[in-house]
Amino acid sequence: MTRTILQTGFLILTVVAVFLLGSNAELWCPFGGVEALYTYVKEGNLPCSLGVSNFYILAGVLLMTILARRVFCSYVCPLGTIYEWAHLLGRRLRLPRWQPTGAAARVLPLGKYLMLVVILWFTYRTAELVFRGFDPCYVLLSRHGEDITIWAYVVAGATLLGAMFTNAPFCRWLCPLAAVLQPFSKVGLLRVKRDRESCTDCERCTRVCAMQIGVHEAEVVAAARCTNCLECVTSCPVQGGRTLALSIPGGRLLSRWPQVVVGAVVLLCVGAAALGATLMPAPSFTYDRGQAAGETATVELMLEELSCRGRGSLLVFFLDRDDEFALPGQVRLEAWPGPGEAKIRVHYDAGQVGADDVRQAITEPYYNPAENLWRASPFRVVDQP
Repeated sequence: MTRTILQTGFLILTVVAVFLLGSNAELWCPFGGVEALYTYVKEGNLPCSLGVSNFYILAGVLLMTILARRVFCSYVCPLGTIYEWAHLLGRRLRLPRWQPTGAAARVLPLGKYLMLVVILWFTYRTAELVFRGFDPCYVLLSRHGEDITIWAYVVAGATLLGAMFTNAPFCRWLCPLAAVLQPFSKVGLLRVKRDRESCTDCERCTRVCAMQIGVHEAEVVAAARCTNCLECVTSCPVQGGRTLALSIPGGRLLSRWPQVVVGAVVLLCVGAAALGATLMPAPSFTYDRGQAAGETATVELMLEELSCRGRGSLLVFFLDRDDEFALPGQVRLEAWPGPGEAKIRVHYDAGQVGADDVRQAITEPYYNPAENLWRASPFRVVDQP
C-alpha cells in the first residue's frame, strides 16, 4: 500500500506540474544530471531545459540507491509506474505473458548500457538533448509542442504495449538511468533475505518479481537490478514474515512495515534534493567578460524568451554589443533559462554604467553598420511587483 501511494503521488505531481501549472519537469529528471555533467564541468553551462536542480535530484537518487537499492524505479519514477499498471492491465485481460530465457535473458539487459553510451556520446558532442526526440518519458514531461517528435510517441506506444505482455521492457532493457544506477544498487544496504528452513519452495516470490530474479533460490537477493518493490515479501504464503524479510545493516530483519521504511528513505532523499535546490540554487548558464576595475554592482531581472542555452548565447551577444548601448568594463552573467519567465543576474562596472544601461543593452535592437541591418532583441524585461 505504501508503495502504491508513493507511485500514485509522484505520478499525479508530475502530471499536475506539467499540464496544469506549466512547469518544466525536466528540471527534476535525474538522468538530466547525467546528461548535463560533462558540459557543466567543461563550460559552466547546461543543455536546454536542464538546470542545477538536475544535479541535486541525481545526487538524491544515487543516495537513495546506495541506501535502498533501485527503489527510484519502483517507488518514484512515473514512467515505471505507468509500465507497471500496463502490465497489471495485461494480466487482467489475460493476455499471454512472455519472459525471455536463455541467451535472450542474458543479452536483452545489455541494451540499457548501449543506450547509455550512445545517448551520452551524442549529448556530450552536441550539448543538446538528442535523446529527447525518442524518449518515452518526454511524452509524459512535455506539453506536446513543436519540440516533441512522432518517434517519441512511437517508442512510448511500443514499450507501453510491450509492458502488457512482459514486465517493464523499457525499464529492464533500454532505460539509460537504470544502467547508471546498477553499480550503486549493487552495494545497496537494504536487501531481501530468505530463510531456507521455513521456505516451502512454492516459487511464488520468483513469479511476482518484475525483474525476473530467482528469489526462491537465493539466501540474499543480491542482484543489482532488484528495485526493492517487496512484492516477493508480500506474496510469500508463510505467515509472520519468517521466510522473506527486508534486512538492514547489522542483520536485523524488518518483518513489519518494510515498505514504510523504504518509503521513508525515498521521501527523505527526494526532500533533501528539493531542499538543496531551493536553498542553494546555482545558475545553469554563465558568462564572464573582463576584470572588475572599480565598484561592481548587480541587477536581477526576469526575462521573457530566455528559454534555453541557445537563447543564453543570444543574450550574451546583446550584452557584448559594440554600438551606443555597449556596456564597457566587466560584465558577468548568471542565468536560469527555462520556459516562461527566466531569472538573470548581471554584475557590471558601476563606475561606467547603471542598471538602466543593462536593461537597454538587453532589449534595444542592434544595428550592424557593415551590413546596414537591424537585429531586434527577442528579450523583454518583466517588471516585478
